[in-house]
Amino acid sequence: MYFRGRSTRSLDAKGRLMLPPEFREILLARSKEGQLVLTTLDDCVYGFPWPDWQDFEDKINRMKTPDRAFRNFRRLVLGGAEIMTADGQGRIRLSRDLSQYAGLGRDAVLVGQGAHFELWNAERLAPALAQSFDEVAQSMANSGIDFVF
Repeated sequence: MYFRGRSTRSLDAKGRLMLPPEFREILLARSKEGQLVLTTLDDCVYGFPWPDWQDFEDKINRMKTPDRAFRNFRRLVLGGAEIMTADGQGRIRLSRDLSQYAGLGRDAVLVGQGAHFELWNAERLAPALAQSFDEVAQSMANSGIDFVF
């Protein structure tokens, strides 16, 4: 079960965002009681089911003598991490820190990314989606992934 698709969602006055039913099902299937972790990276908010986050965090913590850039990455990602559970109506509450980091206002674009999902400010996401992907297509082909339309 993977997170996929893209949709715009409104945040309510308390900073809560309603997850799509498919995303809630994935969280419940992959995490006891739908627990998840939200964190900061790439100018957006990343969301991980709790067990996937634990695996990631364990790998990060096993790194031997990380350099300064890695320590700063860890400060951003682990330091920005917040554990939560979706409420009975499938809403998650975004803290002020998470919302400010991602530049979220009234709306957020929810983007499925396979094992995780992302929450974006639409204006920040647009340039990332509008770029040329010729090099990516070539890289995929070189890796043996045939992606033809």
